Amino acid sequence: MLPGVFYALVAGFLGAVASSSAKLSLGADYLKGVCETGLRTWGEQRKFRQADETTACDRLHIPLRLLCGGLLFTCNAVMWTFLAKALRYSSSSTRATVTTTASNFVSSAFLGQLIFGEAQITLWWVGISLTFSGLLVLQRVSPQDGQQNTVTKNDG
Repeated sequence: MLPGVFYALVAGFLGAVASSSAKLSLGADYLKGVCETGLRTWGEQRKFRQADETTACDRLHIPLRLLCGGLLFTCNAVMWTFLAKALRYSSSSTRATVTTTASNFVSSAFLGQLIFGEAQITLWWVGISLTFSGLLVLQRVSPQDGQQNTVTKNDG
């Protein structure tokens, strides 16, 4: 059961990385801003430049987006591999799916804060807590309980 939980946690994290990569590759000029900030921080960009001069970030903008797009497809492929392993090694498919979903939600929140500076409001955390509660209820119901209820209904 432990390998199944590990694989499910990794699959959820990879799903969050894939969605962050999609946001970076398809979103507004966020990558260009990060590049310019990095160049200014490392001192490689001159403070005074001609109006028609292009910066290194102007040239790197499209390759960085393509790199993030490649990361998106790679993370999705590896995520599906880990999800399949989680389903194989878990005691139930519900447990693997619930663990993957929970890992994805939490990882998305932390990656959003880390990469994009997004702050989650209290209402979001209340909503995610309710979602986790529902997922835990789904996880706690064993398949044997459902079969016993079906047998009881058929007997009556």
